[in-house]
Amino acid sequence: MKLVIGRDDLAAAAASAVRETGTEPQRLGISPVHKASRGFVNTSDADLCEVAIVTVLQAVAHDKPVLLLPVTTLGRHQHQTLVTLGRLSAADVEGHSVGVRSWSQTTGVWMRGFLSEQYGVDLRKADWTTYEGSHVDGADDPSWVKRAPEGAKLQADFLDGRLDFGIMGNGLPSDDRIRTAVDHAHRTAEQWSKDQGFIPVNHVVGVSEQAAAEHPAAILAAYDAMRQVLTAGAEPGQVPLHPVGFEALRGAFTKAAGYALDQGVIPRAVDYDELVQRSCAALGVAPARLGG
Repeated sequence: MKLVIGRDDLAAAAASAVRETGTEPQRLGISPVHKASRGFVNTSDADLCEVAIVTVLQAVAHDKPVLLLPVTTLGRHQHQTLVTLGRLSAADVEGHSVGVRSWSQTTGVWMRGFLSEQYGVDLRKADWTTYEGSHVDGADDPSWVKRAPEGAKLQADFLDGRLDFGIMGNGLPSDDRIRTAVDHAHRTAEQWSKDQGFIPVNHVVGVSEQAAAEHPAAILAAYDAMRQVLTAGAEPGQVPLHPVGFEALRGAFTKAAGYALDQGVIPRAVDYDELVQRSCAALGVAPARLGG
């Protein structure tokens, strides 16, 4: 059973649990982990794979054989990811150029959602540039978004002033000129999560339909093992950074799905209960078995 999990502690726990069910695990060393997404979604190159929340939504909307295992492997605040070199703020995005690695990148979907909801930005009035396509075959950028020339790099275009804003998470370059476009970004992000009751989840765990049919006991065991690791580190009374279970992930998935539909990231609405039902039917369990 092929596993792609970025965190070593989660990968070790999942592999050990899978082995105990009589299935031999193989951890694929793909780094950064998002590079495994295309093969997982389109050709089932992995059985259990860490994927972005928006990749799951796109995969389901495009009828790919992908299921959700409700484990958060990466949760983080996102308001700080909109950056600029000048004095522009989030409210100034309309009429200016903004670069993002991919239109379907989860960080970009969250940040554009904030721009629309919190700052009243009409996303179509900004000049958007992307640098690569989606992980999901058949998913295209909206007509009002342009692709950078072959070989262009987001970080270089941003630092050289060809973009007014950039949306960057882990790919943020080190440069003293860079500042967040959202005032008091971390404080704003924390308040958003308190108001919403959840963190803007980035990565969860996906399961191939074939693996669910062939190894349901191993997948359930991996879920239990990863849940134990993540809940052991949770702080009581805090909005969970790594929610586990269908109900714990409902808020983040529902909000992300709404943002994705509004932004043309997915071609149809994806109701969260569709994801729950698909996973439970494939694994032969009731929602309660997976925190539903």
